[in-house]
Amino acid sequence: MEYQQRRKEQARQTEQAILQAAMDLSRQKAFDKVSVRDICQKAGITTGAFYHHFKSKDEMLLRGFAPLDRYMEEALAGHESDPPLERLWLLLTTYANFMESLGWELVTRYYQQRLGTPPSHSIDPHRFTYRSMVECLRQCEDQGRLPAGYSPEWMADFLFRHFRGVVIDWIVHQGSYPLLSKLEQDYILFSHIFQKA
Repeated sequence: MEYQQRRKEQARQTEQAILQAAMDLSRQKAFDKVSVRDICQKAGITTGAFYHHFKSKDEMLLRGFAPLDRYMEEALAGHESDPPLERLWLLLTTYANFMESLGWELVTRYYQQRLGTPPSHSIDPHRFTYRSMVECLRQCEDQGRLPAGYSPEWMADFLFRHFRGVVIDWIVHQGSYPLLSKLEQDYILFSHIFQKA
């Protein structure tokens, strides 16, 4: 491995260690009470290394949800030839498990940060999660299962907006119910719509 590649991989590993430490600590106490020093101590790095990767705790939080796509990619590996509705269900269960693993308080803080940043698309169309969902929906369309008049891209955006709303409801209820069971109820309804299209 060349020097630059090694440095890049080391930087990626340090960033992941910072994000993991922040997530672990925020499960023990409120994110606001977790200091940069706490995160650095848990990650085994200096505060200088933290600020080399992130300008602030808030920036770290916004970027901290990037592992969702890696988590999704690992979960979907080996399922590429599964029927599209099964892959959609796998996407949703993986999404719910990721959110629940973070805990409702950290997810709350993430959405508070998102609301304070300039407006953006519902989801970045280049992200693995979005592309995987669109691919499933394209296959549904090819099988005549997508409601007429709706593109796979529009439907993916709609599903993301809906399931984000479910997550926000889960936050409002302070994580008092399993997120996956709520998503499953909604998914069953959507799958009936796809089957009747």
